[in-house]
Amino acid sequence: MIERATAKSHKALFLSTLAFTLCFAFWMLNGVLVTFLADNQVCEWGPIKIGWLMGIPVLTGAIFRLPAGILTDKYGGKPVFSTLLLLCAIPTYLLSWADDFWEFALASFGFGLAGASFAIGIAYSSVWYPMNQQGTAVGSFGAGNAGAALTTLFAPSLLNYFTQDGVNLEGWRNLPKLYAGVLVVMGLIFFLLGDNRKPTTTKKTLTGMLVPLRNMRVWRFGLYYFLVFGCFVAFSQWLVPYFVNVYYLPLVTAGIFAALFSFPSGVIRALGGWMSDRFGARKVMYWVLGSSVVVCFLLIIPRMEIISPGRGIMSKQTGKVTSITESEIIISGQSYPFVQRDKQLRNIEEGTIVLPAKEVWQEPIVKVGDSVVKKQLIAKGITRIYFQANVWIFAGLVILIGSIWGIGKAAVYKHIPEYFPDEVGVVGGMVGVIGGLGGFFCPIVFGYLLVGTGLWTSCWMFMFLLSLICLIWMNRVVQKMIKERYPVISRKIEHV
Repeated sequence: MIERATAKSHKALFLSTLAFTLCFAFWMLNGVLVTFLADNQVCEWGPIKIGWLMGIPVLTGAIFRLPAGILTDKYGGKPVFSTLLLLCAIPTYLLSWADDFWEFALASFGFGLAGASFAIGIAYSSVWYPMNQQGTAVGSFGAGNAGAALTTLFAPSLLNYFTQDGVNLEGWRNLPKLYAGVLVVMGLIFFLLGDNRKPTTTKKTLTGMLVPLRNMRVWRFGLYYFLVFGCFVAFSQWLVPYFVNVYYLPLVTAGIFAALFSFPSGVIRALGGWMSDRFGARKVMYWVLGSSVVVCFLLIIPRMEIISPGRGIMSKQTGKVTSITESEIIISGQSYPFVQRDKQLRNIEEGTIVLPAKEVWQEPIVKVGDSVVKKQLIAKGITRIYFQANVWIFAGLVILIGSIWGIGKAAVYKHIPEYFPDEVGVVGGMVGVIGGLGGFFCPIVFGYLLVGTGLWTSCWMFMFLLSLICLIWMNRVVQKMIKERYPVISRKIEHV
């Protein structure tokens, strides 16, 4: 293992981070492109097909992370990363020729290989730094997740430019061609300027390299990464149609809001690496998972309007309705005042409301000349509860949860070189596979939940449950470790 970082270390980290940033931007291409094609009726895709097209490239990136990590441990990051970049350019270019769902799906499966760049970069970056700096180095590399923001921020504007603001919709095909060209250029830069370095255990057989995967700890780290990375990937794409459908925002504006989620989450990963080096990855994960539970719970309540029967008015005596005014009903000389609807609350949607608003009024259900009996309902009550789920508050919470997950991504990977210093590529690749599967499965799950419940916030219900499971599992493991290592202290704590 290297004893101190050098100029070559920093150059390797810079090149791998730049390449990963671009790969991540291309990996998230379908989030914007598929939404654009569906909204403009170029392709007739519903929520479930959209979820599949968003998830397919993520699946490719996930399942190829393990072999990519193994190859990087075996041959070094330079040849593997360069090859990946050039290889991904081919299906990215072919995407521009796709016309139906299956052609789109096949091309997406191909360019999804860009997601495997994470396992390559983690293994490549970590071998250039000593143990006490690997958390910061890996966290800095992981800031390339902000590449998702490049696509959600700029791709909608590029699509408007290429399609002449929707006049020539076939112009969308220029976007994948542009992305393919950038991949080729980056691949050549990495090959020409990068230096190669391999870990000290490159002579291990394939079976020997896979031995750490028997450890349950690897799979537990994978579940954490399923949440903090996989769900981040999923929402980097899912938030675009979310903002369009829930808040009726234009695609460009929705892309900006989605970028506000992606960019801080990626950049703050470097801070997460430093925090993990400074305070310990376990403490950071406790904070991350606990905060995720709280914020996801706040995001569960949907934007909604509920109209429900309220308190009505019943006649106190038998008689005849002699008069009905704007504020009262008169029956045989007896006045029954009723509550009118507040006109100022009729346009309540246009304001900024933090908490749910309630509106109560009553409406006569009898007419002048009607005969009524005692205890007959003469005015029905109506209660309206309106929750705006204000877009600015929602966006603020979304940015917060993205940043929390960004810190968590670095904390998870800080564990790997500590527990598996000579198998970072294999273990990091496996954890990345599980995390990437989160990015694949979540959009599909979100689509089915949306169709099944009719609630866009059903995705946050799923996130709340997943965060809670991770927190409980981690706490149980930590408590078990304390009992095994410090039995006397744990017994004293139990009797306090």
